[in-house]
Amino acid sequence: MKKNTNQIDKENFRQVILDLPKQFEAGLGIAKGIKIKGNFKSLEISGMGGSSLPANILRIYLNDLYMKDPKKNKRLGIFQNRYYSLPHEAYRDCLNFFASYSGNTEETVSSFQEAVKHKLPSICFATGGKLDEMARKNNIPCAVLPAGIQPRCATGYFFAAMLQVLINCGLVEDNGAEIIKLAKKLEADMPKLEAEGKKIAKKLVGKTPVVYSSTKYKALAMIWKIKINENAKTPAFWNFFPELNHNELVGYTLPQGKFHIISLRDEKDHPQSIKRFEITAQILKKKGIDTTFVKMPNTNIFNTIFSTLLLGDWASYYLALEYGQDPTPVEMVEDLKNRLK
Repeated sequence: MKKNTNQIDKENFRQVILDLPKQFEAGLGIAKGIKIKGNFKSLEISGMGGSSLPANILRIYLNDLYMKDPKKNKRLGIFQNRYYSLPHEAYRDCLNFFASYSGNTEETVSSFQEAVKHKLPSICFATGGKLDEMARKNNIPCAVLPAGIQPRCATGYFFAAMLQVLINCGLVEDNGAEIIKLAKKLEADMPKLEAEGKKIAKKLVGKTPVVYSSTKYKALAMIWKIKINENAKTPAFWNFFPELNHNELVGYTLPQGKFHIISLRDEKDHPQSIKRFEITAQILKKKGIDTTFVKMPNTNIFNTIFSTLLLGDWASYYLALEYGQDPTPVEMVEDLKNRLK
């Protein structure tokens, strides 16, 4: 029997995915006037769950900008904090970002309280909540994002707003116009990405997805895994080459379940690493484990990152529909939060 999509996708998650390219221009605009003075050598981004994902992406993007033009882009050490307190690197020549879509994430709020106490250079990114309230009280800038979607779906807002702040601070070149142009290309590519994601989802039904990538793009494999967890409500795992060949591969000697590998393949990766993708797939095939190769686009770093992530959004969305799961709510997370109160 054919499933009624409208009955499953009750909050129209599909439209949220379709609208993601529009977030970049909005995010740039939100942070247009936000900047902070300082001779910063590093960036610490505190955030949890969906609100932490833009930090992983920003690291890839900023590293690429620096490698292409070190005169226009400062080399920043980029650190992430997923805890209740700040690590030592947040205290010296460091610009601190605090990201919580709701503004109420307890770990991020706690870290921000520490930053306020020690008067660390800080900027918040939230839709409101305690972060915004504390920022206003202490005259700290806060980029207020549009509310109404799940944190994991607000990556475009977070990424663009954070990038605009770095542009305002003179830490990276102003490429906002290029971002907006590339986002429109993403929008044009959406039908193709949706169709491909739907095909991938069919292969994943009844299997535990395992997402592999190159070292450079390991954050994208992790985000694919997270989207499958939260959207399709099923376990998934991730790892990256070549490290996984030194340990995880051996674990398939005795597979304890049904797995399907999704390999995010970067054609610009080291030749030996590219060979590892192929050889690993051949070895796993003998264990009855199939691999789906995803050829990552490589026209520019923005497209590589966000086309790959949107494909993961679509694959996880259609896997949710295959399982009859509404992709929007995260009931087990909400249950846990309530028990922690």
